[in-house]
Amino acid sequence: MRFALNDLLVDIPAAKIDEARAFYASRVAGRGPSTYEELTKVRASTSAPAPTDPPAIEEIVETAGIAVPVRIFTPTAGPARGIYLDIHGGGFYMSSAARGDARNRELADTLGIAVVSVDYRLAPENPWPAAPDDCEAVALWLVEHADSRFGTSRLAIGGSSAGATLALATLLRLRDKGAVDRFTCAALQFGTYDLSAQTPAGRQIADEYFIQAYAGHIEDRTAPDISPIYGDLRGLPPALIVIGTADVLLEDNLALAGRLVAAGNNGEFRIYPESPHGFTGHPTAIARTARDGVDVWLRERLAQP
Repeated sequence: MRFALNDLLVDIPAAKIDEARAFYASRVAGRGPSTYEELTKVRASTSAPAPTDPPAIEEIVETAGIAVPVRIFTPTAGPARGIYLDIHGGGFYMSSAARGDARNRELADTLGIAVVSVDYRLAPENPWPAAPDDCEAVALWLVEHADSRFGTSRLAIGGSSAGATLALATLLRLRDKGAVDRFTCAALQFGTYDLSAQTPAGRQIADEYFIQAYAGHIEDRTAPDISPIYGDLRGLPPALIVIGTADVLLEDNLALAGRLVAAGNNGEFRIYPESPHGFTGHPTAIARTARDGVDVWLRERLAQP
């Protein structure tokens, strides 16, 4: 089989592509902190997220002796049709569940679902496996309590960047425990699936501090719990993979999509033109189109009987 990259591109009107090209041409490309000192300064200077109405419900959930803070949004009109487990990005060492409040409130009301966002422990203070331990604990809590707490047992999972990595690692853990069938789908946006520097894509980010902070103490980072692309990917729910053509992780995501399909899983792979890492959080028409696509993906699968 032969195909061109253009065959995988989402069809976007030329005007939206031109807008994105102009936006990124005038925008200074960012890079995460490269030392612990830089990380500390960035954390200290980060402003509080804008409040939402209604605000998140803050709780501590506990499973198997692990207590994890979560932020919960429920739809303002009617009962929840399903539940989305959201895992935030930030390179495993930055950000928080609260940074996603606006988007998660929108998801809850637009789709009529409950959203549970995990405030997992951050590196380097809490390196791997703290983050996937926390995400797994909340996922198992939902498997056990979703119906009694939210009136529905239909579950989905997803995240962006490091959050997508953790979402996939969580699904692998659940699959190995026989609990993954409770999840109807996964929405994975520009995840980092090789932290070992063994693949061509992984070598492009090998010198990033976030990898050292998160998993620098592990000699072999091809462990699937750290680099999911090396895992046995059979038996997973359908996945939507979202990535931009200008993302350094494009090849990483292409490789993951191929391995998911080869393992017998269903899903979709959507590449958006002129879009770098993290683009779904940017103020462009392409970003809005991509977010709307994620919404439709979740709605259709959470609504299925």
